Amino acid sequence: MSAPQYPRLIATDLDGTLVRSDGTVSERTRAAVLAAQAAGSVFVMVTARPPRWLHDLSYLVGGHGVAIVANGAILYDVLRRKAIRTRLIDPTVALEVAHAIRAAIPDVQFAIERPDRYGQEPVYLNRWPKPDDTLIADVEVLVAEPAAKLLVRHPSLHSDDLLALVNPVVGQRVTASHSGGHGLVEISATGVSKAAMLADFAATQGISAAETIAFGDSVNDLPMLAWAGTSYGVANAHPEVLALVDRIAPANDEDGVAAVLEGFFQPLK
Repeated sequence: MSAPQYPRLIATDLDGTLVRSDGTVSERTRAAVLAAQAAGSVFVMVTARPPRWLHDLSYLVGGHGVAIVANGAILYDVLRRKAIRTRLIDPTVALEVAHAIRAAIPDVQFAIERPDRYGQEPVYLNRWPKPDDTLIADVEVLVAEPAAKLLVRHPSLHSDDLLALVNPVVGQRVTASHSGGHGLVEISATGVSKAAMLADFAATQGISAAETIAFGDSVNDLPMLAWAGTSYGVANAHPEVLALVDRIAPANDEDGVAAVLEGFFQPLK
Protein backbone atom coordinates (compact mmCIF):
# COMPACT_ATOMS: atom_id res chain seq x y z
CA MET A 1 0.00 0.00 0.00
CA SER A 2 1.21 3.52 -0.75
CA ALA A 3 0.81 6.23 1.92
CA PRO A 4 -1.23 6.15 4.02
CA GLN A 5 -0.05 2.68 5.06
CA TYR A 6 -3.52 1.24 5.45
CA PRO A 7 -6.23 0.28 2.96
CA ARG A 8 -8.36 3.18 1.76
CA LEU A 9 -11.23 0.81 0.96
CA ILE A 10 -12.22 -2.34 2.86
CA ALA A 11 -14.79 -4.54 1.10
CA THR A 12 -16.15 -7.64 2.76
CA ASP A 13 -18.68 -10.35 2.20
CA LEU A 14 -20.98 -11.02 5.15
CA ASP A 15 -22.20 -14.58 5.66
CA GLY A 16 -19.34 -17.01 6.08
CA THR A 17 -16.84 -14.15 6.16
CA LEU A 18 -17.59 -11.23 8.49
CA VAL A 19 -20.61 -12.87 10.11
CA ARG A 20 -20.16 -15.88 12.39
CA SER A 21 -21.88 -19.18 11.70
CA ASP A 22 -24.51 -18.38 14.33
CA GLY A 23 -25.52 -15.27 12.38
CA THR A 24 -23.91 -12.74 14.73
CA VAL A 25 -21.23 -10.09 14.33
CA SER A 26 -18.85 -10.20 17.28
CA GLU A 27 -17.99 -7.18 19.39
CA ARG A 28 -14.39 -7.64 18.31
CA THR A 29 -15.38 -7.35 14.65
CA ARG A 30 -17.60 -4.35 15.32
CA ALA A 31 -14.74 -2.58 17.12
CA ALA A 32 -12.30 -3.35 14.31
CA VAL A 33 -14.64 -1.99 11.65
CA LEU A 34 -15.33 1.19 13.62
CA ALA A 35 -11.60 1.69 14.19
CA ALA A 36 -10.96 1.41 10.46
CA GLN A 37 -13.66 3.96 9.73
CA ALA A 38 -12.35 6.31 12.41
CA ALA A 39 -8.90 6.14 10.81
CA GLY A 40 -10.34 7.22 7.47
CA SER A 41 -10.83 3.96 5.59
CA VAL A 42 -14.05 3.42 3.68
CA PHE A 43 -15.76 0.20 4.75
CA VAL A 44 -18.42 -1.39 2.55
CA MET A 45 -20.44 -4.59 2.90
CA VAL A 46 -20.65 -6.55 -0.36
CA THR A 47 -23.13 -9.39 -0.06
CA ALA A 48 -25.53 -11.77 -1.76
CA ARG A 49 -28.14 -10.77 0.83
CA PRO A 50 -31.25 -8.90 -0.31
CA PRO A 51 -31.74 -5.33 0.96
CA ARG A 52 -34.08 -6.29 3.81
CA TRP A 53 -31.34 -8.40 5.42
CA LEU A 54 -29.01 -5.40 5.86
CA HIS A 55 -31.08 -3.29 8.22
CA ASP A 56 -29.86 -5.03 11.39
CA LEU A 57 -26.28 -4.25 10.36
CA SER A 58 -26.81 -0.57 9.66
CA TYR A 59 -24.42 0.29 12.52
CA LEU A 60 -21.56 -0.98 10.35
CA VAL A 61 -22.34 1.36 7.46
CA GLY A 62 -19.96 4.31 7.37
CA GLY A 63 -20.54 7.90 6.32
CA HIS A 64 -21.36 6.87 2.75
CA GLY A 65 -24.42 4.98 4.06
CA VAL A 66 -24.58 2.28 1.40
CA ALA A 67 -24.02 -1.42 0.87
CA ILE A 68 -23.65 -3.55 -2.25
CA VAL A 69 -26.31 -6.26 -2.14
CA ALA A 70 -27.84 -9.03 -4.26
CA ASN A 71 -24.40 -10.04 -5.59
CA GLY A 72 -23.81 -6.59 -7.03
CA ALA A 73 -27.20 -6.05 -8.64
CA ILE A 74 -28.14 -3.28 -6.18
CA LEU A 75 -26.30 -0.37 -4.60
CA TYR A 76 -28.47 0.15 -1.54
CA ASP A 77 -28.85 3.08 0.84
CA VAL A 78 -29.18 1.17 4.10
CA LEU A 79 -30.25 4.12 6.23
CA ARG A 80 -32.91 5.42 3.84
CA ARG A 81 -33.87 1.88 2.79
CA LYS A 82 -33.73 2.80 -0.87
CA ALA A 83 -32.04 1.36 -3.94
CA ILE A 84 -29.67 3.89 -5.47
CA ARG A 85 -28.58 1.92 -8.53
CA THR A 86 -29.81 -1.36 -9.96
CA ARG A 87 -28.74 -3.80 -12.65
CA LEU A 88 -31.69 -6.11 -13.14
CA ILE A 89 -32.51 -9.15 -15.27
CA ASP A 90 -34.75 -8.42 -18.24
CA PRO A 91 -38.05 -10.33 -17.83
CA THR A 92 -37.83 -11.90 -21.29
CA VAL A 93 -34.33 -13.19 -20.61
CA ALA A 94 -35.29 -14.40 -17.13
CA LEU A 95 -38.22 -16.42 -18.51
CA GLU A 96 -36.13 -17.96 -21.28
CA VAL A 97 -33.44 -18.93 -18.80
CA ALA A 98 -35.92 -20.36 -16.28
CA HIS A 99 -37.60 -22.51 -18.92
CA ALA A 100 -34.24 -23.74 -20.21
CA ILE A 101 -33.04 -24.66 -16.73
CA ARG A 102 -36.24 -26.49 -15.88
CA ALA A 103 -36.10 -28.43 -19.15
CA ALA A 104 -32.54 -29.53 -18.36
CA ILE A 105 -32.99 -30.03 -14.59
CA PRO A 106 -36.68 -30.85 -13.98
CA ASP A 107 -36.58 -30.88 -10.17
CA VAL A 108 -35.47 -27.25 -9.76
CA GLN A 109 -37.52 -24.68 -7.86
CA PHE A 110 -37.47 -20.93 -8.52
CA ALA A 111 -37.65 -17.76 -6.47
CA ILE A 112 -36.84 -14.12 -7.25
CA GLU A 113 -35.49 -11.11 -5.45
CA ARG A 114 -36.67 -7.76 -6.74
CA PRO A 115 -35.29 -4.55 -5.23
CA ASP A 116 -38.44 -4.21 -3.15
CA ARG A 117 -40.07 -7.65 -3.03
CA TYR A 118 -39.37 -11.35 -2.70
CA GLY A 119 -41.31 -14.02 -4.57
CA GLN A 120 -41.25 -17.80 -4.92
CA GLU A 121 -43.00 -20.72 -6.52
CA PRO A 122 -45.43 -22.58 -4.23
CA VAL A 123 -43.08 -25.61 -4.13
CA TYR A 124 -39.92 -23.61 -3.38
CA LEU A 125 -38.09 -24.87 -0.31
CA ASN A 126 -37.47 -21.67 1.61
CA ARG A 127 -34.82 -22.03 4.32
CA TRP A 128 -35.56 -18.64 5.87
CA PRO A 129 -38.76 -16.94 7.06
CA LYS A 130 -40.67 -15.38 4.18
CA PRO A 131 -41.60 -11.68 4.24
CA ASP A 132 -45.27 -11.00 4.85
CA ASP A 133 -45.71 -9.62 1.32
CA THR A 134 -44.07 -12.60 -0.41
CA LEU A 135 -45.38 -13.15 -3.93
CA ILE A 136 -46.34 -16.82 -4.31
CA ALA A 137 -46.77 -17.61 -7.98
CA ASP A 138 -45.57 -19.66 -10.95
CA VAL A 139 -42.23 -18.66 -12.39
CA GLU A 140 -43.91 -16.93 -15.35
CA VAL A 141 -45.46 -14.45 -12.92
CA LEU A 142 -42.37 -14.15 -10.75
CA VAL A 143 -40.20 -12.95 -13.64
CA ALA A 144 -42.83 -10.70 -15.21
CA GLU A 145 -40.97 -7.72 -13.71
CA PRO A 146 -37.20 -7.11 -13.69
CA ALA A 147 -35.48 -9.02 -10.91
CA ALA A 148 -32.18 -8.54 -9.10
CA LYS A 149 -31.73 -12.31 -8.75
CA LEU A 150 -33.37 -15.46 -10.00
CA LEU A 151 -32.83 -18.15 -7.36
CA VAL A 152 -32.55 -21.75 -8.52
CA ARG A 153 -32.86 -24.41 -5.82
CA HIS A 154 -32.52 -28.16 -6.06
CA PRO A 155 -33.65 -30.44 -3.23
CA SER A 156 -30.61 -32.73 -3.28
CA LEU A 157 -27.73 -31.37 -5.39
CA HIS A 158 -24.75 -29.57 -3.85
CA SER A 159 -24.46 -25.94 -4.99
CA ASP A 160 -21.20 -26.68 -6.86
CA ASP A 161 -22.87 -29.52 -8.77
CA LEU A 162 -25.99 -27.50 -9.50
CA LEU A 163 -23.89 -24.60 -10.79
CA ALA A 164 -21.99 -26.97 -13.04
CA LEU A 165 -25.30 -28.05 -14.58
CA VAL A 166 -26.76 -24.54 -14.83
CA ASN A 167 -23.79 -22.78 -16.43
CA PRO A 168 -23.83 -24.56 -19.80
CA VAL A 169 -27.61 -24.14 -20.00
CA VAL A 170 -27.64 -20.37 -19.46
CA GLY A 171 -24.45 -19.58 -21.37
CA GLN A 172 -23.75 -15.84 -21.65
CA ARG A 173 -27.39 -14.80 -21.30
CA VAL A 174 -26.99 -14.26 -17.53
CA THR A 175 -24.39 -14.60 -14.78
CA ALA A 176 -24.72 -17.66 -12.53
CA SER A 177 -22.93 -18.17 -9.23
CA HIS A 178 -23.51 -19.33 -5.68
CA SER A 179 -22.82 -18.06 -2.19
CA GLY A 180 -22.49 -21.39 -0.42
CA GLY A 181 -26.19 -21.97 0.15
CA HIS A 182 -27.32 -25.60 0.17
CA GLY A 183 -28.47 -26.59 -3.31
CA LEU A 184 -28.83 -22.97 -4.41
CA VAL A 185 -27.61 -21.11 -7.50
CA GLU A 186 -28.11 -17.37 -7.86
CA ILE A 187 -28.58 -15.82 -11.30
CA SER A 188 -27.98 -12.15 -12.10
CA ALA A 189 -27.99 -10.10 -15.28
CA THR A 190 -25.01 -10.48 -17.58
CA GLY A 191 -22.02 -8.54 -16.28
CA VAL A 192 -23.37 -8.21 -12.77
CA SER A 193 -20.96 -9.16 -10.01
CA LYS A 194 -19.76 -7.94 -6.67
CA ALA A 195 -16.62 -6.74 -8.43
CA ALA A 196 -18.42 -4.64 -11.03
CA MET A 197 -20.50 -2.69 -8.52
CA LEU A 198 -17.56 -2.41 -6.12
CA ALA A 199 -15.40 -0.91 -8.86
CA ASP A 200 -18.10 1.66 -9.59
CA PHE A 201 -18.45 2.48 -5.89
CA ALA A 202 -14.68 2.78 -5.46
CA ALA A 203 -14.53 5.21 -8.36
CA THR A 204 -17.09 7.48 -6.69
CA GLN A 205 -14.81 7.53 -3.63
CA GLY A 206 -11.71 8.26 -5.69
CA ILE A 207 -10.17 4.93 -4.67
CA SER A 208 -8.36 2.44 -6.89
CA ALA A 209 -8.31 -1.33 -6.80
CA ALA A 210 -4.69 -1.16 -5.58
CA GLU A 211 -5.86 0.74 -2.50
CA THR A 212 -8.53 -1.86 -1.70
CA ILE A 213 -8.52 -5.01 0.41
CA ALA A 214 -11.35 -7.51 0.05
CA PHE A 215 -12.53 -10.49 2.11
CA GLY A 216 -14.65 -13.43 0.98
CA ASP A 217 -15.45 -17.09 1.36
CA SER A 218 -17.49 -18.34 -1.59
CA VAL A 219 -17.67 -18.63 -5.37
CA ASN A 220 -19.63 -15.40 -5.80
CA ASP A 221 -16.75 -13.54 -4.12
CA LEU A 222 -14.17 -14.62 -6.71
CA PRO A 223 -14.55 -11.62 -9.07
CA MET A 224 -14.32 -9.15 -6.17
CA LEU A 225 -11.27 -10.89 -4.74
CA ALA A 226 -9.59 -10.87 -8.15
CA TRP A 227 -10.30 -7.14 -8.57
CA ALA A 228 -8.99 -5.96 -5.20
CA GLY A 229 -5.35 -5.03 -4.78
CA THR A 230 -5.07 -7.40 -1.81
CA SER A 231 -7.47 -10.29 -1.30
CA TYR A 232 -8.15 -12.38 1.78
CA GLY A 233 -10.01 -15.65 2.03
CA VAL A 234 -11.15 -16.75 5.44
CA ALA A 235 -9.85 -20.17 6.46
CA ASN A 236 -13.31 -21.74 6.08
CA ALA A 237 -13.61 -20.52 2.48
CA HIS A 238 -14.45 -22.52 -0.64
CA PRO A 239 -11.36 -24.22 -2.16
CA GLU A 240 -11.55 -21.99 -5.25
CA VAL A 241 -11.34 -18.93 -3.02
CA LEU A 242 -8.36 -20.26 -1.08
CA ALA A 243 -6.59 -21.01 -4.37
CA LEU A 244 -7.12 -17.47 -5.66
CA VAL A 245 -6.51 -15.12 -2.75
CA ASP A 246 -3.28 -13.39 -1.80
CA ARG A 247 -3.62 -14.21 1.89
CA ILE A 248 -5.65 -16.42 4.21
CA ALA A 249 -7.28 -14.97 7.32
CA PRO A 250 -8.61 -16.91 10.31
CA ALA A 251 -12.08 -18.42 9.90
CA ASN A 252 -15.25 -16.39 10.26
CA ASP A 253 -15.95 -17.96 13.66
CA GLU A 254 -12.49 -16.81 14.75
CA ASP A 255 -13.16 -13.19 13.67
CA GLY A 256 -10.80 -13.41 10.71
CA VAL A 257 -11.72 -10.03 9.24
CA ALA A 258 -11.18 -8.36 12.60
CA ALA A 259 -7.83 -10.08 13.02
CA VAL A 260 -6.59 -8.60 9.73
CA LEU A 261 -7.99 -5.13 10.39
CA GLU A 262 -6.36 -5.04 13.83
CA GLY A 263 -3.03 -5.29 12.02
CA PHE A 264 -3.76 -1.96 10.39
CA PHE A 265 -5.83 -0.13 12.97
CA GLN A 266 -5.81 0.21 16.74
CA PRO A 267 -9.23 -0.89 18.03
CA LEU A 268 -11.30 1.85 19.63
CA LYS A 269 -11.59 1.73 23.42
